[in-house]
Amino acid sequence: MGSEPADLHDIDTSLPHSARVWNYWLGGKDHYESDQKAGDAYKEKFPLIVPMARESRDVLRRSVTWMAREGVNQFLDVGAGLPTANNTHEIAQRIAPDSRVVYVDHDPIVLMHVDTLLHSTPEGATDYVLADMRDTDTILRGAARTLDMSRPVGLVINDVLGHIDPWEDVLTLVRGLVSGLPSGSYVSLTHSDADDELHRSVQEEYNNSGAIPYVLRGPEQTVSLFDGLELVDPGFVPWPKWKPDAAMPGSLTMRAGWVGVARVP
Repeated sequence: MGSEPADLHDIDTSLPHSARVWNYWLGGKDHYESDQKAGDAYKEKFPLIVPMARESRDVLRRSVTWMAREGVNQFLDVGAGLPTANNTHEIAQRIAPDSRVVYVDHDPIVLMHVDTLLHSTPEGATDYVLADMRDTDTILRGAARTLDMSRPVGLVINDVLGHIDPWEDVLTLVRGLVSGLPSGSYVSLTHSDADDELHRSVQEEYNNSGAIPYVLRGPEQTVSLFDGLELVDPGFVPWPKWKPDAAMPGSLTMRAGWVGVARVP
């Protein structure tokens, strides 16, 4: 299902790309020399970026696990990024093998690797929707091919909203997606923080390199994305503080980013 993967010849590998740089920091293999150089330059100036990337990925594991244990067996992962360990369908289907997961991305680099995201259990299903995050109507229509939108859905937006600017577009995106979810659904949302001055400086340098920019934002702003929703315990907190467990990676910072999971009333 979905669309044909992109052709490698259509991709400029001479410029770093955020999905590939992130994959490099996570220890993946889907990156090029430009991404490695950009990733090395970033972590040389801000070494915490590597544990931050791991913390961000691990809070996805914990939040999807929690939603699955709450009985959710349908997930919509928006801005999925490159496949790595513990993709959303793998996490959910470990808890509930019949889980159905739809990934959303419009990045040609991600689409080259989409087959990895479509390896479902026999009982479950996976699909992807080729769409920009801002195109919420297309996303919801595409998700309905695989998900029963009359039953609760776990919406996952994991640390990708920094790629959307201005802020009004972020609010419109999140509210547009939430408006298509039935009562009893959950929204799992994370965002990288803007508290560290060095981090802001290094990120600004990266943004000016020709790579896809990412806007760091503080929790005082991003918590408003949960307006009208019911945050579950422990609320909107730094990544390592959200339902920690023994499988977490070592954490070197408590201000890397923030996460909340909220119920749709």
